[in-house]
Amino acid sequence: MNVRKDDSQNLYAERRARLLERMPERSVAVFPSAPVYTRNNDVEHSYRQDSDLYYLTGFAEPETVAILVKGSADAFRMVVRPRDPEREIWDGRRAGTQGAIERFGADKAFETSVLDDAIDEALAGTEVLIYALGGHAEMDQRVLAQLRKFRQQKRKGPEGPRVVQDPGPILHEMRLFKSAAEVERLQRASSLSAEAHNQAMRAARPGINERELQAVLEGTFRALGSARNGYDCIVAGGDNATILHYHDNDQPIADGGLCLIDAGAEYDYYTADITRTFPVNGRFSDAQRAVYQLVLDAQLASIEASRVGATFDSVHDASVRVLTEGMVTLGLLEGEVDALIADESYKRYYMHRTGHWLGMDVHDVGSYRDGDASRPLEAGMVMTVEPGLYIASDDEEAPEAFRGIGVRIEDDVLITAEGPRVLTDGCPKEIADIEAMMAEPAPTFPALRG
Repeated sequence: MNVRKDDSQNLYAERRARLLERMPERSVAVFPSAPVYTRNNDVEHSYRQDSDLYYLTGFAEPETVAILVKGSADAFRMVVRPRDPEREIWDGRRAGTQGAIERFGADKAFETSVLDDAIDEALAGTEVLIYALGGHAEMDQRVLAQLRKFRQQKRKGPEGPRVVQDPGPILHEMRLFKSAAEVERLQRASSLSAEAHNQAMRAARPGINERELQAVLEGTFRALGSARNGYDCIVAGGDNATILHYHDNDQPIADGGLCLIDAGAEYDYYTADITRTFPVNGRFSDAQRAVYQLVLDAQLASIEASRVGATFDSVHDASVRVLTEGMVTLGLLEGEVDALIADESYKRYYMHRTGHWLGMDVHDVGSYRDGDASRPLEAGMVMTVEPGLYIASDDEEAPEAFRGIGVRIEDDVLITAEGPRVLTDGCPKEIADIEAMMAEPAPTFPALRG
C-alpha cells in the first residue's frame, strides 16, 4: 500500500517531543485509546478517540495504545489493529502497523495480539510509569499484571517501574495552553456553532417542539463541517430551562415561553460550548427582559474580568456580585449584598460556577488551582463564561412574575495579552439583536448547504 506521512503529523510529533522532554529520566508513558461502547444489543455508539491519545498521535482508531519511552531511539511506539481485508469491508479501513509507522510517525509498531509483549519491552529497566489508572479497566489490569511480573522476577530479570505517575500534571498542562493551530480549530467550532444557534433562533415559533430546534442545530453542525456534537444538546423550553442539565428535548414550547439552548459542535476534535436564551415568540416580556438583562450584565462583567493575571475565581466572583445585587433589586433576595455573598444565599438561584476550561473536551483538562489559591489566568487558556439564573415555577418565595424563568448566557473566551477574545461572538446576545434576528426568515436545510 502506497502511503505517505501526513504533513499534519509534524504537529503531533512536536507535542510528543515536548512531553518526552518533560518526562522524568528512565520513564515510560502509556496512553490507551477510548473503549468501544455498546448502545444496545449489537449497536455501538459512534466512536470518538480518547483526547489524550489523539492529542499526541492524531490516530482515530480503537484498540490502540501509544507508548513513549524516554531516552530510547524508538521513543514513539504504537500498538494497533492489524490489517484485515475482510473486517475492513464491514468496519472501514485500518492503518495497520505499516500505516502507524509511515503515516503516523511511529518509530516502532506492534499488532494488538502482542500488546502485553510491547508493554513488557517498554517497561523493562525503567523506574517510572506514567499512566492514568482508573480510566480504562481492561488496560488497568494489563498494566498492573506487568508491574506484578517485574516485581516477581526482580532477582532474575530486569527491574520495572517502582513509581506510577499520573500524566495530568505534565500532559494536561500542555493541553491547557492552546497553540495557534488549536485556536484556529476552536474558532472554527465556535463560528459554526454560533451559526447553528442563529438558525435555531430564526426557526423558533410558538408551539415548536424542542426536538425540532435540536434538529436545526445538529443539521447545521453537519452541513457546516462538524462530524459530531461536542456534547448532547440541551434545548429547554419554558420552565424546563430551570433544569441545568435538561436532556429530554421533547416538549412543545408555548407562546410567551423562553427557550434555553446549550449546544456546541466539535470540529477536528475541538469543541465549542455556547448557551443562548431567547423568547420563542420573538419578543421578551418585561419579566423575562429584567432577568435576562441581569444575567447579561453579569456575563459581560465576567468577560471583562477574564484577563491575564486575574484569577479563575475572580471571573466567577464578578458574576456573583452582579447577580446578587440584581437579585436584591428584583426582590428575589433580601439583605445586604456582601452578607448574601458571604453566606452564599445567591445559590438559591445561581448554583453553578461561571465557567470551565475548554478545548478537546467540553470540560477540558488542567488544574484550576495554584497550590491552595485560585489559578491566575495566562495567555493561551480558553474558558467558558456562563452565568445564569434559574427560578423554579413552584418557588413560592420568588415574585410570581419571575417563576419558571431560566436564563443562561455562555460564550467561549480566549485569554490573550491584549485582553479577552470572545470566540463565539458570531451569535447575538443583546436583547435588541436577538429580537431582530428572530424576525428574519426561518431557515431551510437546502439553504444551509449554499
